[in-house]
Formats: sequence, C-alpha cells, structure tokens
Amino acid sequence: MEELLVSIVKGLVEDPDAVNVTSSTEEDGLIVFHVNVAADDMGRVIGKQGRIAKAVRTVMRAAAIRNDAKVKVEID
Repeated sequence: MEELLVSIVKGLVEDPDAVNVTSSTEEDGLIVFHVNVAADDMGRVIGKQGRIAKAVRTVMRAAAIRNDAKVKVEID
C-alpha cells in the first residue's frame, strides 16, 4: 500500500524526488502513513479546501479494505 501512496503523490507534485513516505503501526493495528513533500508542492497535495488530500485518503482506505487493514494518511 505504501507503493500506491508514493505513486499517487509523485504524480501530483513537481519535485517527485522530494516525496518521502514513512509508515508506523499503532497498537490497535492502524497503519499511519506520513507523507512529506517539498514546501512548494504542499498546496498541490492538499488541494483547494483539502479536496485532493481527501481523495488520496479515500483511495488509501479503499485499498486498505481489500487488505483487511485500517489506514490513516497524514500530510506533513
């Protein structure tokens, strides 16, 4: 799933080399993905009123359901 998130975010930004995704697992089984992008690309990833970020989270939740997991995407 991390590869899916990286490919989505790299398609949105102008500087794909600056994209960094880390993941951690909480004690209740929730997988938290932290997305770091260049400062200039932050607006592209979040979108107007957070629409793109919401869409990315929706796609990741759909992928998680297929893998019987719970995910959360945080954009740092």
